[in-house]
Amino acid sequence: MFSRRTFYKHRLVAIGDSMSQGFKNGGVYRTDLSFPAIIARSLGNDTSFETPLFTAQTGIPINIEMLVRGMADEFGEEITWNEYLKAGAHLYKTLRRIKEYWEGNKKSLAVDRLLPYHNQGIWGTSISDSWLMDAAYCREQIESNRPRYTVFSVLPDDALFITARLVLNPAQTDAFSKHSMLDNINVLQKNGGIENLISCLGHNNIVGAVTNLNIKYSEEHDLNASHHERTCTVFRPEHFEDETRILYQKIAKVGVKRVFVPTIPYVTIPPAIRGVNSDKSKPRTGYFDYYSRFWIWDEDFNPDKHAHLTKEEAITLDQHVDQYNKIIYELSEEFGFHVVPVGRYVSAAARRRLGAEKVRPFPEDFIEALKRNPDTSYLVNENGNPRISTDYIRLRDDSAKLDRGGIFSLDGLHPSTIGYGLIANIYKERMEKEGVEFSTSIDWDFVIKNETLITNPPMLLNDLRLLLRFLALGRGERLTKLGQNVLQNVLELFSSRTY
Repeated sequence: MFSRRTFYKHRLVAIGDSMSQGFKNGGVYRTDLSFPAIIARSLGNDTSFETPLFTAQTGIPINIEMLVRGMADEFGEEITWNEYLKAGAHLYKTLRRIKEYWEGNKKSLAVDRLLPYHNQGIWGTSISDSWLMDAAYCREQIESNRPRYTVFSVLPDDALFITARLVLNPAQTDAFSKHSMLDNINVLQKNGGIENLISCLGHNNIVGAVTNLNIKYSEEHDLNASHHERTCTVFRPEHFEDETRILYQKIAKVGVKRVFVPTIPYVTIPPAIRGVNSDKSKPRTGYFDYYSRFWIWDEDFNPDKHAHLTKEEAITLDQHVDQYNKIIYELSEEFGFHVVPVGRYVSAAARRRLGAEKVRPFPEDFIEALKRNPDTSYLVNENGNPRISTDYIRLRDDSAKLDRGGIFSLDGLHPSTIGYGLIANIYKERMEKEGVEFSTSIDWDFVIKNETLITNPPMLLNDLRLLLRFLALGRGERLTKLGQNVLQNVLELFSSRTY
């Protein structure tokens, strides 16, 4: 089952979804800030961990942080109502430029490369995509959907398949056209061996219920089905087990030395959904009465008007996550894989749902790095505890300093750079217990320096409510050229089916 090699050319390889790829702020941008890449830095300078580049046009499908910075450069610290028309035109022009680039209208996206990347993570993928989705399939999906240029289509069409094709077959050659993630790690295994494999999949087998605010359970026809054929938002636990078992069987056949798999965090924790009680009070049981979009403030929420999940539905989803994690532990023991308790640590960091008194486990060297950086030293209070949380990011009213948040990015669903650093640290601790040798600790100075949302927040975040109001303008609000709000557009990439 496992390799008996004594030397491994590839010390770290990852397959997975948006979490392993480093998706944040609505897109893939700096893959060198993904948690596997942060782990690789600690393995030593002689460790090669190659990742695809998506820095062109500030990423795909969108980079909300860079979009906001661009608007701040154009309009200053706030966008007033009488500037909405001009700001909308600016936003549409920017998004159209991004769309045209990633759809290949500016230049070929192929790169000269002979071997697969060490990071095979692809955002939007669920478990079965690791063996079903290949570059040829992605090309078919792209070619069968002609690009649209309308006010209702502001993001690249088929952005997921464009991304997947660039990860799976970056040179766009016939030799790799039928390769999936699992096929590519087999290539790396044969090319010198893999010492440590991270398999980070399963989040998208349930997250669609949150992004779509709708629970639609998997049926038999969703099992082992191609990406575009699945229609559910939540995999039944027994179906999750079936697909996880197939994945583990396929990984075991590769023969890597060690395999690390994470538990799945509760999907009600990320601030992509905003909890609110009927009487607008704080929750006493750990759950709110309703969960709606994060850009809808408590006093504006109306259950008769706004899409939402109920408390009962939120509890059910978390119970399914518990069932998923039980399956992960049981199958990992069966196959000899090592479980990384990411879900437990994310729960410990939760604030809005569980209350501000909940202890948040941050490593001491992370806290010391916050204190060393002049732009973040204020985030450590007099008791030595960091003032960051799982809330949606908010700045203080009187300054461009963080008031809350910091663990999740501006899309509300994916971690920030600091969030990915904290995940990397959880993996590192687990990997060390299994005998993986590291040269250094997590480079927290590097992580914090590159957390620009905190070290240098965009000016427009000072008035978050007005900013979100602008980005969430919908079809019925014709003050701008945008027909569908950007925030909803980003979330829909993860909502219509289990991806």
